[in-house]
Amino acid sequence: MAGLKKKLAQVGQEALERLELPVNIAAGVARIELLGNRELYMDRHRGVLAYTTEAVDVNGGGVVVRVRGQDLQLLVMTEQELRITGKISGIELVE
Repeated sequence: MAGLKKKLAQVGQEALERLELPVNIAAGVARIELLGNRELYMDRHRGVLAYTTEAVDVNGGGVVVRVRGQDLQLLVMTEQELRITGKISGIELVE
């Protein structure tokens, strides 16, 4: 069974490469864009899990994106995208 899953994953990856689709769109995972240490943009998120001025945890679809910093603010949040501002000191991906 493990061999079949591996083969299906390989076929899927080859199809993505041939179609030249961005991986985040095809796989349904979030895309993160960091602008210096002052702003983080994320699209295709699945909701905010925790929020303080020092840390924001966001469901990135298969991974939790943990943003650390000072004076963090959730500036914009829609169903598809969010924007965090403040002094960002670190980003951690937690499986």
